[in-house]
Parts: sequence; structure tokens; C-alpha cells
Amino acid sequence: MFDNVQTTSKKIQTPETEPEQKTPAHTSSEVEARAVWLERIDPGAHRRIKGLRLVTAYGIAAMLGTLLGVTYGFPGGPLLGYLAGGFALWASVSEGRSTRYLSSRDLVILTMAGALGAISMICLAPLLSGKDRPGPELTFVIGAFLVGYLKRFGILGAGIGSQIYIGQFLAYQYGLTFADLSTILLAELVALVAAVVPRLLSGPAEHPASILSISVVNGGGLPQELRMGLQAGAAALAIVLLGNIVNLKESAWAITACTYVIAGSAIGTMSRVLQRVVGTLIGVPLGIACLPITEHAVPLAWMLAAAAMIIYSMALPDRYDIACGAYAFALMVTLALGGQHSEALLAARIWETILGATLGFAAATFILPLRTSRPISS
Repeated sequence: MFDNVQTTSKKIQTPETEPEQKTPAHTSSEVEARAVWLERIDPGAHRRIKGLRLVTAYGIAAMLGTLLGVTYGFPGGPLLGYLAGGFALWASVSEGRSTRYLSSRDLVILTMAGALGAISMICLAPLLSGKDRPGPELTFVIGAFLVGYLKRFGILGAGIGSQIYIGQFLAYQYGLTFADLSTILLAELVALVAAVVPRLLSGPAEHPASILSISVVNGGGLPQELRMGLQAGAAALAIVLLGNIVNLKESAWAITACTYVIAGSAIGTMSRVLQRVVGTLIGVPLGIACLPITEHAVPLAWMLAAAAMIIYSMALPDRYDIACGAYAFALMVTLALGGQHSEALLAARIWETILGATLGFAAATFILPLRTSRPISS
């Protein structure tokens, strides 16, 4: 009953003196919680710099590729810009070194891996296409396996596996053939320059976050990375077979989801499945809501996509859900900018992501399941 009694410096309340206002404890705790949440997404300027570098690499590659393809008549035309942009962007995402030399070396290797992936798709697609054949999507089974298996060689190995898969995805998406081989090689050279130059300029301002997760196995038998590769490959194969039965609109999206949710344990995979699904459920509708902007305010749409990719880079190490949401939004916007305005097709990203993530979890649970024991590249 004496909580408001002051023993020293007692204030007398007058019409000119207002009583002191105290911040409620619950309000203070909410502010602190939000600050901690924001700190996990953006712990320092280095992640914002990495995000800006991704956008810069993509922009340089896309513009330089388009310039070479259209203005100077190099083969592939506008396709050269899209390919170079994809190679440069995802090579920059996968690169995680702390020095200019090592980063530049890895970026050279990663852009080459992207081209290798695209070449593998154009080589295998004719053999897999046609009546009573599984289709070119079967090539993704190889890429999905490599995404998991090559993690045994550390950060660079994980990046190479991812780049091979992404190269396959780009070749599949754009319908590349042997006639586009020179375009792929030229796109790799453009991507190399576009990815390395921004990294040289960012210098020591970047402090790459560790991409090691608390995953993986013990118990003898096959190496953990081999198990992860087999899990991803099995899930991808299941989607290919299912796609031939029910005619999935974009089976590559489902395969991508099952490939990248595989973690070093069933529990880790379940966590990534939930986060990827939640992020997709938020990012896709937001992207579809921006379709009018992509038609009537193209520069603004590109700025929104760039901002989303910066958020993606900032959130990826610690908040996979936010990263997936940001990427899903950027994907919807860029697809619309590329001429795809079918809301039904864009919305298929949601349920095909759910399908792929679910099959990925099933594979991690029932095919050579992993138990946590030591860290592995995520």
C-alpha cells in the first residue's frame, strides 16, 4: 500500500506538474522481443552488404548479357541475360568465404558448375524425352543427389552441388537445346565477371555467417552426406513418377522443394519443411497481389524484387521461413515481369512446394534416416 511513497526528492503534484508515466512491463518485454527478432534477421551490416552484392551481381550479368545478346548479335539474344543473371545470382548466394581471393576462386568454380548443370540437362533431355520415356525432369534426380552428397566437401562442395542443380533448372525452364551450347558458355563468362567484381569491391566489409547446421548422423553404415543425397534423389524420383501420372504443371518446383528441405536429421528436415511451407504461403500471395505493379510500374516491381532478395540474403542463415517467403515473393514478381501473368500457374507454387516438401520429409524419415551427431553444411 506504500508503493507510491517517495522518501527522497518528493514531488508535489500541482496543475502544472503531471504525474510520471511508467512504461508497462509487458510493453518493454514486447519491444525487447521484437528487437531480438530483428537482430536475428539483420545482425549487422555485413548481411545487408551480401544482399546488395547478390542484386548487383544479377543486375550486371543480366544487363551485360542482354547487351551482348541483342546489341552485338551474340547467339541466344535476351536469353543470354537471363542465364548469366541466374548463374551469377546463385553463385553469389552459395559463396561463403571471408577473403577476396578465396571468394573469387569459389565464384569462378561455382559459375562453371552452373554451366555444367545446364549442359547436363541439354545432353540428357533428348534421351529422356519422347513416348514411354520419363521426361527431362529425370535429370533433376542427379542434381538433387549432388546437392546432398557434395556437402561432404564443405562449403564449396555444397555450393557446387546446388549450382549444378540450378543450372539444370535454368536449362529446363528456358527449354535449352544443343543449339544453345554457345549461349551457355558465354553466359558463364558473363556471370563470372558479374559475380567476382562486386565481391572484390565489397572487400573485408563482409563477414560470412557460418552455414553449418546442427545436423547429422551416427550409427555406422553409409556416410551421412551420401544418405542425404539418396534421400533427395529418391524424393525427386517420386515426384517425376507422380508427375507422369497426374501431369503436374511445374514439377520442377516440387523437386526443388524436396531437394532443399533435406537436412541432417528427420527433425531438422521437418523444421525446414514447416518453415519453407509457411514462407511460401506468405510470399506467393504477396507476389500475386503485386501483379498490377508488374504491368504498370515495371521499375517499381524490379525494386521490390531486389529488396526481397536482399531480405532473403539477410534472413537465410537464421530464419529460413523469412528467406523462403522473400524468395517466393521475388519469384512471383520476376515471373510476372517475364510475361507470366496466370494466377493459377503462379499459385501452383504453393501446393507443389507443399507436395515436394512433404515427400522430402517422408524420404528423410523412412529412407536411411539420420540421427544428429555432428555439424554439416546446410
